[in-house]
Amino acid sequence: MSETQISAMTLGKEKDEYASDEKITITARFSLTGGLRDAFNEKNWTQAYDENDNTIKLKYGVKLAKGGIRKHELGKPIDTYRKASIFWTRNPKLVNPMKDRRIWVQVAKNFEPFIALTEEDVKKEFFDFEEKFTFNASELGTGNHKISAEAFASWETHPYIKKGDAKNQSDEIEISIN
Repeated sequence: MSETQISAMTLGKEKDEYASDEKITITARFSLTGGLRDAFNEKNWTQAYDENDNTIKLKYGVKLAKGGIRKHELGKPIDTYRKASIFWTRNPKLVNPMKDRRIWVQVAKNFEPFIALTEEDVKKEFFDFEEKFTFNASELGTGNHKISAEAFASWETHPYIKKGDAKNQSDEIEISIN
């Protein structure tokens, strides 16, 4: 089984230059790829359900930082989790009706439940992240500023995966404040 890592981490900005009285919105996007994502499939959901392991919690966080060697945090860091609940269903849209067992997953993002219709959509909901940070340009001060983000994720042991964690840092983006 391959190692789980945070990949495709990018930062997005609305524009390159801001006035000092404007609000800045930075969007951090990343995905969990590798072993955990690969093991989170319908076959393993059924095994976990049979073993009464009906939930998986994925703790994650993102923080923005400015500066080069001495980094200073920007905005409020995000430290939260996602939860997937494995359940039995009769809904023929969710599973192949010819199968004996009908096990599916509901993903909760920020306490809001989602039920996707395909296994790949369930993985996208659970393992793909997009978080927005909003702060005042005056926090940065005038001049050019380099901003980066750091993300982490962790999970516990389940029948299909061992306990683990992952960390990654984004490339820097530059913002100018007038």
